[in-house]
Amino acid sequence: MRRFAAMFIFAFLFFGFVVAAFVTILVNIFRDATTGGGVAAFIPLTIVVLLLFGTAARGFRRFAAPLGDLIDAAESVEAGNYGVRVRARGPRELRSLATAFNSMSGRLESSERERRRLLADVTHELRTPLTIMQGNLEALLDGVYPADPAHLEPILDETRVLSRLVDDLRTLSLAEAGALTLHREPTDVGQLLTDSVASFRIQADAAGIELATELDGVLPQADIDPVRMREVLSNLLSNALRYTPRGGTVRVEASVADGKLRVAVRDSGPGIAADALPHIFDRFYKSDESRGAGLGLAIAKSLVVAHGGEIEATSEPGQGTEMRFWLPTTR
Repeated sequence: MRRFAAMFIFAFLFFGFVVAAFVTILVNIFRDATTGGGVAAFIPLTIVVLLLFGTAARGFRRFAAPLGDLIDAAESVEAGNYGVRVRARGPRELRSLATAFNSMSGRLESSERERRRLLADVTHELRTPLTIMQGNLEALLDGVYPADPAHLEPILDETRVLSRLVDDLRTLSLAEAGALTLHREPTDVGQLLTDSVASFRIQADAAGIELATELDGVLPQADIDPVRMREVLSNLLSNALRYTPRGGTVRVEASVADGKLRVAVRDSGPGIAADALPHIFDRFYKSDESRGAGLGLAIAKSLVVAHGGEIEATSEPGQGTEMRFWLPTTR
């Protein structure tokens, strides 16, 4: 803005100088004409004045044309056309402004696309439980089914599905917006991992899956939100157990390297297809056989990133999958 203001002031002073010079020249020509020498001085002075005005007009066009493009593009964005872009040309300041405008409109276009996709995904996920609840309630009211626990329990289960979906969406939206409040405290990561694994022990035994923990010595404390990190581990463990066949193994490993805590959840399941692997942390992305909403891994990634960490997955079809994340540590 300071550069723009300085350029405007300079242009104003320049045109004022040109006008003053032109008036002075006309006065001198008129005075000289009365003495008989004005004709000889008029031609070169007129050429100089025309050149000055031509240069000023060219400079004004060089400044006004790209500024007009930006104004037209801004009006298009205001009308909802986020795909508009402008060509960077003109002075350096206007080229920088055009680049910034293109970046802004690109982000707006991406945000609008994500908003529409999220709305479509949420609508799709809400439709199934609402349809089940509506069908069961209509059957109860019509007397097709008796209002006993056997027929009321499925309705209650669907309300739990809706409640969990709403909670997951709220957690995910807060985490992605950077507005999620983390209650950090020095946490014994080894104990946190042990407790998380223990909570899945009964489920693993019932499925005939070996659930093991391997900790690399005494792990340092980490300044984390233990409730949120337990949620991350629960998502990773539940996924690993869901896709591991009977007789398989799910192993949780933890170690420290380069000042960071590394946690890995490895299973011996069928693995993930190469074309699906880059999308497993996307919202609502899930396999055909999944019964969830496809938010678990997206939430896990958002929570890890909110702690200043990183998360990734590696997998080969038939060789199992490994989910691992890194967190800063405190000593």
